[in-house]
Amino acid sequence: MKLFDVYPLYDVTPVSAKGIEVTDEQGQSYLDFYGGHAVISIGHSHPHYVNRMTEQLQKMAFYSNSIKNPLQVELGEKLGSASDCKGYQLFMCSSGAEANENALKMASFHTGKSKVIAFKNSFHGRTSAAVVATDNPKIVAPLNAQQEVDFLPLNDFEAFEKCISKGAHCAVILEAIQGVGGLDEPTTDFYQFIAKKCEEYEVVLIADEVQSGFGRSGKFFAFQHHGIQPDIISIAKGMGNGFPVGGVLLHQKFKPWYGQLGTTFGGNHLACMATLSVLEVLEKENLLDNAAILETYFKEKASEIPSIKKLKGRGLMLGLEFDFEVSDLRKKLIYNQHMFTGGSANKNLLRFLPALNITKEQIDLFFEGLKRELA
Repeated sequence: MKLFDVYPLYDVTPVSAKGIEVTDEQGQSYLDFYGGHAVISIGHSHPHYVNRMTEQLQKMAFYSNSIKNPLQVELGEKLGSASDCKGYQLFMCSSGAEANENALKMASFHTGKSKVIAFKNSFHGRTSAAVVATDNPKIVAPLNAQQEVDFLPLNDFEAFEKCISKGAHCAVILEAIQGVGGLDEPTTDFYQFIAKKCEEYEVVLIADEVQSGFGRSGKFFAFQHHGIQPDIISIAKGMGNGFPVGGVLLHQKFKPWYGQLGTTFGGNHLACMATLSVLEVLEKENLLDNAAILETYFKEKASEIPSIKKLKGRGLMLGLEFDFEVSDLRKKLIYNQHMFTGGSANKNLLRFLPALNITKEQIDLFFEGLKRELA
């Protein structure tokens, strides 16, 4: 059987990985400055992660949500403490799209309404409601398009006020740092304005932290840079360090009833252990602090390169914007310098999303390789 050919692939076949180093079938090593779309948060094959996952796999990998799973309870407590979001309830799932799908569903349940406000260049997933809230008509099928979403420009106070005041929306969904869209951000004033208006018009505010969460921005959640409290927080990617896991954090004002949400695989034993081990490494190795410190170092190094026109992002969710499209540059970095980097909807932006325990020396290697290709 052939694979359904939807992925344009680089001619690299990794067979092993440790830290930020990936090795292909020919024995060639690559430095991974992309982490598979910001998924690898604590490094490939981190010893603590491997040990904890192995121990759990030898005990029990999976059972459904029809029995008690103390690991879910433990994870809820540790996640609440680590993120300073103790006043929320945790529902576990298996991906960021599923997390956003459930977040939007809960907003509709809560308000009795169906329209959504999202933002230009947003990306929230590829499933039914999540894909309609994604600003990419090409991947929205007619079946999806029946749902109504208003797309607004970031940081346009007047447009937002005019739209939300109609009283027709169940939710506003927002990335504090846009991922696929190209690392654009709301200002603090705008995010706080959104939060205020959501409260005023009884609209659910969903913070999409799928890519920016779990310390990537230098704080546990990127919305915490702006001093607001969302109603719902969606999480995935870095929380499992490669194991498929997602989640929804719901404020206590949402009252659950049996059967309201459900999932077969979400919150299984191995998924819980993956996330617990990530939280343990984040704390033990002070990786939130490391992300914040290395943001400054990265930006200092980038400022030395004249062809970089703009620096974007926070923590270790960073981008370098040029006055040319970076697709060829990315290929040269892979094949000549043996470095993985990322692209975005902004064709001129090179994204940098390494593991949060990267070092200054490894950042130096990135800039040395980049300079060689720009010369």
